[in-house]
Amino acid sequence: MMLPLVIGVGRPHCGDDSAGLEVARRLRIRAAETVAVVLADGEASSLMQAWAGQERVVIIDASASGSRPGTVRRFDAVREPLPSRHRAKSTHGFGVVEAIEMARALDSLPKSLVVYGIEGRSFDIGSDLSPEVVAVVDEVVARALEECEVEA
Repeated sequence: MMLPLVIGVGRPHCGDDSAGLEVARRLRIRAAETVAVVLADGEASSLMQAWAGQERVVIIDASASGSRPGTVRRFDAVREPLPSRHRAKSTHGFGVVEAIEMARALDSLPKSLVVYGIEGRSFDIGSDLSPEVVAVVDEVVARALEECEVEA
């Protein structure tokens, strides 16, 4: 049986941009035997390669949409494209949104692809996660586990 895949996206030591990586690290500790976890920098082709052949995928990434820092949004990427306001604010250039849309065009999306965006406050090089993001990391871990139908 194939394990559900969680991809934590981000850049280490770049403030809230590392939110997805922190969620992924905690998932590795809590559910290492029931969830496959990948840490990724968000580059589109690497993401598509990571989820190739997977049925259930959850992506966790920071967002910069102008919402209150620490806001968590869930998107069902199979049902519809991510909202346009999240496209223009990506911190990864040709990244998560573009990978999803390219895979959609190629008819190669996983059967289930959910994206969690954690609204960041600061993306400065050398900075830590903001208190607002730290406050929601465990919530996102729990939500990712629910998406994967895993108890930990």
